[in-house]
Amino acid sequence: MSSDTTNLFKQPKAVYAVAFACVISFMGIGLVDPILPALKTQLDATESQVTLLFTSYLVVTAVAMLVTNWVSSRLGAKRTLLTGLVIIVAFAALAGSTDTISGIVAFRAGWGLGNALFIATSLAAIVASARGGFAGAIILYEAALGLGIAAGPLVGSVLGNISWRGPFYGVSALMAIALVATVFLLPATPKPEHRTSLSAPLRALGHRGLLTMSITALLYNWGFFTMLGYAPFPMGLSITALGWVFFCWGVLVAFFSVIGAPWLQRRFGTAASLYGSLGLFAIDLAVMAISPTSQVLMIGCVIAAGIFIGINNTLMTQAVMTVSPVERPVASAAYGFVRFIGGGLAPFAAGKLVEHFNVHVPFAIGAITVLVAIAVLASGRRLLAEADASLAGHDDVSGEVADEFGGASGAIDEVVRTH
Repeated sequence: MSSDTTNLFKQPKAVYAVAFACVISFMGIGLVDPILPALKTQLDATESQVTLLFTSYLVVTAVAMLVTNWVSSRLGAKRTLLTGLVIIVAFAALAGSTDTISGIVAFRAGWGLGNALFIATSLAAIVASARGGFAGAIILYEAALGLGIAAGPLVGSVLGNISWRGPFYGVSALMAIALVATVFLLPATPKPEHRTSLSAPLRALGHRGLLTMSITALLYNWGFFTMLGYAPFPMGLSITALGWVFFCWGVLVAFFSVIGAPWLQRRFGTAASLYGSLGLFAIDLAVMAISPTSQVLMIGCVIAAGIFIGINNTLMTQAVMTVSPVERPVASAAYGFVRFIGGGLAPFAAGKLVEHFNVHVPFAIGAITVLVAIAVLASGRRLLAEADASLAGHDDVSGEVADEFGGASGAIDEVVRTH
């Protein structure tokens, strides 16, 4: 690792251009969290309407997962990446220019499509251009991921204090800079030798192991995005305070994704680590359900959730990639499609549950779905044992963090085949 990363920070300009775009893209995960209550007040919207910002973004991302490999296998990495960047620039700006919550929701959907196309090829572009070998490229990508996830809420709060339109215009402007830099600095990339069919990801779900892990992830993501998409409302914090809370959450997500999860996997194995992390996350959500309007309790629970989310994201994706008999890009697309459906529907459902019942219900249901996820995962315990066996002799699960966002699978396989 040390020899691969000696020149980690002496990279071609193309690598920095794509890495910068990755930071901005990952910022979008938590960027809108601090402004959710402000959108509700200033646009005279209901909480369920505002949570559609997550639903439209994630559901479109989920569906786009089914076609990104089909597109990139025909256009090549650079053209697919640039197409995604153009879409993000346009739709982020349109989201900031509209005056209605329905307009923002619609344009966030377009943003989700662009993000899926960009993330599907960003790591491949970095791997192709980076010095320091494959390990160095992964470190750069994961550094961009961690910086983006942590910085997103802070940037959203700073720009949101100026105007709720600020975060949208900010992303559009920053991505426009990344687009120009990428056009001129990133060399042309060849098209893959093999084209992926549109039906491949759906057919892959016929494999029991992949389907079991995907359903587990759907249930877990229901709890995850209930917290991420709805918790800002009952907390009753200012835009700045929300930004700091989710910044701390993002730091823990990044740390435990990149460092904590691989250590736990080596020390305790995939199954024990996932059972423990999912169980603690269910408890965390259950505590939120007890008193969701208590600021101190909610702040502590939201920040602590970053630990469990970081571990779960990395280890579940790693398990999917090792138990699936299909190519990694196809497995990643199928898995992403199923889990993001759960993540997309959860925030909207949370808003509706509060309207019809009370503020405790969505967090209680989130805790229950995570417990059910443990039961589903336990039904495939032999698969997890096989996953651990297949990792014997490997140093860690480096790169699986990138797979969590759809980017690593194809890039990893291409590099492995050429070494």
